Amino acid sequence: MLRTNLSTRPFYNERLVSVALAVAALVILALTVFNVLQLTSLSRRNAALGGSVNRAESEAAKLRQDAARARAQVDRQRLQAVLEASQEANRLIDRRVFSWTGLLNQLEATLPPDVRIQSVRPSSDKDVLTLEMAIFARRPEDVETFIARLEATGAFRSVVPKQDSTTPEGLLEVLLEGQYVPAGAAGSEPVAAAAR
Repeated sequence: MLRTNLSTRPFYNERLVSVALAVAALVILALTVFNVLQLTSLSRRNAALGGSVNRAESEAAKLRQDAARARAQVDRQRLQAVLEASQEANRLIDRRVFSWTGLLNQLEATLPPDVRIQSVRPSSDKDVLTLEMAIFARRPEDVETFIARLEATGAFRSVVPKQDSTTPEGLLEVLLEGQYVPAGAAGSEPVAAAAR
């Protein structure tokens, strides 16, 4: 076997290196094209978002100016008058919703034999309906019985005597005050039980 190299210059396999360099150049070129495309796409998207942000900010500034102009045009006295009128309308509606028949039926069902009702005056404060009743009774026990029967219905709460006096005929005149929850919320079964 001959181990001598007879060539004038050594042989190097340059094709493999050339192919590897060409593939690397193609990969670099492809990545460069991809990066350029992404850069232009993101630049366009950034410009579009910047434009929409500017439009949104200018619209928000315009809306703030419109709101400030509208607030400046509101007449505080007229607004207060409208508010008071609406509150008065709500009070009138609450009075119309109040059922005198339901109240009088419950009073009749709970009234002891020796007690008479002289007057009933409802007044509402927000969600609470307060009743003032002037009654005549023969004895203090009759007043206590009436209060116990009222509260047993579940429609009356915190019924207390506010004032009492004796009439020339010897009857007790007592002013009662308590909260009243209409029959729809209290139910009708306790009324029948209290009447027994």
